[in-house]
Amino acid sequence: MTKIGDAALPLHHASHGPPPPRGEELDFDKGGGLIPVVVQDAATLQVLTLAYMDRAAFDETVESGEATFFSRSRGGRWRKGETSGDRLHVVSITPDCDADALVLKVRPVGNACHLNRTSCFGEEDAPGIGRLARLERTIAERAAADPATSWTARLLAEGPKRAAQKVGEEGVETALAGAAGPDEELASEAADLLYHLLVLLRARGMGLDAVLDVLAAREGKSGLREG
Repeated sequence: MTKIGDAALPLHHASHGPPPPRGEELDFDKGGGLIPVVVQDAATLQVLTLAYMDRAAFDETVESGEATFFSRSRGGRWRKGETSGDRLHVVSITPDCDADALVLKVRPVGNACHLNRTSCFGEEDAPGIGRLARLERTIAERAAADPATSWTARLLAEGPKRAAQKVGEEGVETALAGAAGPDEELASEAADLLYHLLVLLRARGMGLDAVLDVLAAREGKSGLREG
């Protein structure tokens, strides 16, 4: 699925990624007309919630590009965000090997949990490497802030050259800490480097996905020249 601003587009209009499964390929009968749906943040990979779909909710999700479910408590259709405004724009839909469960990768707008938490599964933020995606999202949000009060907004306003300068400075400090500093200093300098690198990518109109795509393409390839 692609997005324009905060508007979702139908999944069959997607310009990249696998197409969604067809409704007739899914086994709704095994669960009495419903299939469980694990909803996952496409950027951080954090599990946001568990919901259910009937065939009508599935078809509406594919057509609208927004996560739509069957509410067992309400006994009918439920599209996330119709009352709260916290919507789930669907990036991909993947069935399991038995075609009786789904994983929805989404780009959330607001919180997924009705308790105003990011996830229905506790208050912990995105785990592990997902924190980089969360930081990238925060940097994007700070771009609209006042440069007089936000360091991130100031760097972005000054353009890629300034952000690149900071990456160079932090890279040297990280190298020095790695060569002779204690572990705590290295971790701190590495954190500064990662932050400024994400700011530079944002200033260039790029994102972390572009870097991850390069790493994925390199997987399994030796960095040594043969011969």
